[in-house]
Amino acid sequence: MTFWDHLDDLRVVLFKIAGVVAFFAVAAFMAMPWIFDHVIMAPTHGNFITYSWFNEIAVASGMGELATGNDFSINIVSIELASQLFIHLSASCWLAFTFAFPAVLYLLWGFVSPGLYENERQGIRKAFFFGNFMFYMGVAVGYFLIFPITVRFLAEYRLSDSISPIVSLDSYIDNFFTLLLMMGAVFELPLLAWLLGKIGLLKRNFFKNYRRHAIVVLMIIAALITPTGDPFTLFIVFTPIYALWEAGALLVPSAQEEPDLA
Repeated sequence: MTFWDHLDDLRVVLFKIAGVVAFFAVAAFMAMPWIFDHVIMAPTHGNFITYSWFNEIAVASGMGELATGNDFSINIVSIELASQLFIHLSASCWLAFTFAFPAVLYLLWGFVSPGLYENERQGIRKAFFFGNFMFYMGVAVGYFLIFPITVRFLAEYRLSDSISPIVSLDSYIDNFFTLLLMMGAVFELPLLAWLLGKIGLLKRNFFKNYRRHAIVVLMIIAALITPTGDPFTLFIVFTPIYALWEAGALLVPSAQEEPDLA
């Protein structure tokens, strides 16, 4: 095939990707009122599953029920006139990208795979399934752990009793999708380490020799991902990122092992 033939195939793939994303966007737009009430806004209420877990852990450990319990709530307000319309559209696009992610990778794989050897195809197939699993695991960790802990801590923090906390809809949504999708992307770090190890560019000794440097770099990455600037949220985001660093070290072959793409 000539360069222009490949370009035509790529254009077809991009049109298919656009069609898949558009389909999910329309579906998300139609279901958005229910999704907004039962999923996106769920961490603003005290009966959210994560808060219930923490309350049960506190009771089981003898600490008693949490101070605020189910009385916790966040007052979300829409300040700009068109905020709700724009957020309806943008949230639909974010969700479309999230749910269409496996299909997008599959279509890109169909374009790239004919140019690969069989052993390379086998390695990338593993990466495809592992990458999808880790992406959604990262989104789940962000939704059920990092975001609710962050939003509750910041909502209950008081600089002065004379200040009544009111959160704008735009601020809440920006932090929600930014943190969840960033966590999904960060959870791909073990996959990246595994791929680099398979092709021989990365060895396990690297993680041992540069662990202290990595802590500093990962702290900076966590600070960039963190939608707020408080140390508490920074620590909550840094912890799973560092765990991913250690997981990547386990997936990379040692210096004595030969890279094997199969």
